[in-house]
Amino acid sequence: METKNLYPKVTKSLSDKRTALAPETMEAWKNFSKAVFIEGALPEKTKQLIAVAVAHVTQCPYCIKSHTMQAMRKGATQQEIMEAIWVATEMRAGGAFAHSVIALDEMGE
Repeated sequence: METKNLYPKVTKSLSDKRTALAPETMEAWKNFSKAVFIEGALPEKTKQLIAVAVAHVTQCPYCIKSHTMQAMRKGATQQEIMEAIWVATEMRAGGAFAHSVIALDEMGE
């Protein structure tokens, strides 16, 4: 599958258009995003590793690229990033496994 057309490159023009169409919401989004990733009880590196993992579960290619880069900037190693991805993978698969009891129950005991 050709992904170039499915996921366009983020350009200044597209970003400007998004902001122009909803400037107040965009400003709120930027402020929220900044607040979430500020060092607090969790270090920034940990927050970025969580974001990498969640980005894989939500399957957002833009988020995967952005948060992988940010995690590395915050000092995450390639091994830490890959482990975070594996945790996300297990959790996604684990959800399907756990929900199998719904089908089993429906089929009767």
